[in-house]
Amino acid sequence: MFKKILVALDHSKADAVLLSHVKELARLMQAEVLLLHVSTGWKAQWQRDLNLTDSEEMREDRAYLRKIEGDLRSEGLRVSARHAAGKPAREILKTAREENCDLIAMATHGHRWLRDVIYGTTITHVRHSAEIPLLLVRGNPEELGES
Repeated sequence: MFKKILVALDHSKADAVLLSHVKELARLMQAEVLLLHVSTGWKAQWQRDLNLTDSEEMREDRAYLRKIEGDLRSEGLRVSARHAAGKPAREILKTAREENCDLIAMATHGHRWLRDVIYGTTITHVRHSAEIPLLLVRGNPEELGES
């Protein structure tokens, strides 16, 4: 059913919860996993336009992706990783189309009030614009330190 799963990582504790679900699904479906992280800092947003060098955030994000990719590969999964910069929702949707993914997996954070306005916009935009199914996994509040 699913051949290629795009996993949108946000470099938070919620990623571990999301990955535990995705690993099992990928094994069951014999699907390839494409990890994606979008750096969102100022340099990441303007790097192309202003010909800027990588920020510390971007270097850390790439190292994080390589680590997760290696961990999943060592567990026997077919996995690749892609780093992007800019607006997360736009990059997630663009990557899903370009890479012919048939499922997008993301973690929700269960924010409330103002944090929903700040953090919930990525999932909201992806949810309304995606042309393929979404798997939304609620991060465990205890693991996220939000209990």
